[in-house]
Amino acid sequence: MSSIESLIFLLGAAALLAQLARILKVPYPVFLVFGGLLIGLAPGLPTVAISPEIVFLVFLPPLLNYAAFFSSPRDLRRHLRPLLALAIGLVLFTTAAIALIAHTLIGLPWAAAFVLGAIIAPTDPVAAEAIFRRLGVPGRVSTIVGGESLVNDGTGLVAFRLAVAAVVTGTFSVWEAGLDFLLVGGGGIVLGLILAWLVLPLWKRVSDPSIFIALSLLTPYAVYVLAEEVLHASGILAVVSYGLYRGWRDPSLFPNASTRIQNISFWNMLVFLLESLLFVLVGQQLPSILEGLSEYSVAQVLIYAALVYAALLGTRFLWFFTTPYLHPVFDRLLRNRYLGAPWQERLVMVWSGMRGGVSLAAALAVPLVTDTGESFPARDLILFLTFSVILATLVLQGLSLGGLIRSLRLRGDEEADALVELKGRLKAAQAALDRIEQIYNDEQVPLDAQERMREHYEERIRRYGAGLQAGGTSEAYAESSAAWRNWRRELLTAEREAIVSMRDRGQLPPEIMRRIQRDLDLEEARIGG
Repeated sequence: MSSIESLIFLLGAAALLAQLARILKVPYPVFLVFGGLLIGLAPGLPTVAISPEIVFLVFLPPLLNYAAFFSSPRDLRRHLRPLLALAIGLVLFTTAAIALIAHTLIGLPWAAAFVLGAIIAPTDPVAAEAIFRRLGVPGRVSTIVGGESLVNDGTGLVAFRLAVAAVVTGTFSVWEAGLDFLLVGGGGIVLGLILAWLVLPLWKRVSDPSIFIALSLLTPYAVYVLAEEVLHASGILAVVSYGLYRGWRDPSLFPNASTRIQNISFWNMLVFLLESLLFVLVGQQLPSILEGLSEYSVAQVLIYAALVYAALLGTRFLWFFTTPYLHPVFDRLLRNRYLGAPWQERLVMVWSGMRGGVSLAAALAVPLVTDTGESFPARDLILFLTFSVILATLVLQGLSLGGLIRSLRLRGDEEADALVELKGRLKAAQAALDRIEQIYNDEQVPLDAQERMREHYEERIRRYGAGLQAGGTSEAYAESSAAWRNWRRELLTAEREAIVSMRDRGQLPPEIMRRIQRDLDLEEARIGG
């Protein structure tokens, strides 16, 4: 089976596994990793070898850009100092703790032990956020977990680069490493913001949706390559800062509604395919990793994996449950009390610290030999421990996170979000009604059409106002809103059936039918659930 056929097979398997996970209400990364593991172990089924360059270059830029695009810079800025403490302080603390365990209990050389620590220090929020969306958690928890992962990938990979260089060259300077850390990380952030500021205004000239979507896909890759290959800065942090800027400026830079809808639909599909394929590929790597562990017994490697996982989980637990007690010094330093949140929220944050594709990609990027021509110390063991941690966090924490949230009785911000949404819709409808008053005497618009539009917005204002008076989530208001949506869908269904019938009788060309159908589909999508 060719590589293209193997890739198509894996994408199909990923789609089926993701659907099965959705039916069983299990985080789909867990199913995908297990599916990839079974594919890798089963004889006759295709196995795709992962090149680290492919993972970093093909997968990371669009995934990070998408995550940053849908993040709120305002929320991240509100929690900026504690997020930096997690993304830098916790990553370095975890790296050092893992290195200590790997050196003293497993026997890895110090430099190789730090390589392992840097590889598995960054978190991957994909599985956690899937559960958050389904069950709901306080917005602060979701912001912290998601924001931490946006930045700590860059921190961990910069530390990884420095640790690998120390092993390969045999030299290490704390001062030079610290300076490189600041230059590489800070340079990536600044570069991403500068490129976003320069490039995005030019997109206003692009009117064709296909060209716009192509540019939206290629630009994160260009930002990543320019940062990594030309300026030797952090490509990950460059893409994150670019995505945050673009997401914030998107509504004003790109007012074309049709293009924006098509662009978001394209990105939703692309990210699903990339995430699904990446987790399947993660599971596929175990058989090849096991081939390089012949010098260790099964009991040894399992004990080593348990030690590393325990250290990883213990450092995160220690961080979240000790730093709050450094008051008032810690609060004064961070000027934010998120670590003083209820212990239930902090426990969920601890249990959400799963690892994923970034850690595996970093592990596969470990060189085979050093500058002296010797084999990289314990490379195969580093690969196995990384895979074990990914599997343990996804399976043990991913499968139990939903139960933990339910048992702690954490609730999301659905009621507050519903009220905020109603206020936003009411404000928008009132702005439209005010604009009607300003252009009411436009002779090009018939008076009866102006009056109908006025009544349309007045009806909206009445409906949203009633929702606010009912608290947004009352049973009566919910039933009324659901009845209105069902009624509107019935009318759209009648319209859709009419144009399809006209096409079948030859009274309406198919291309015109599809244009009308698209408008009806957009209207139905606007109605929502």
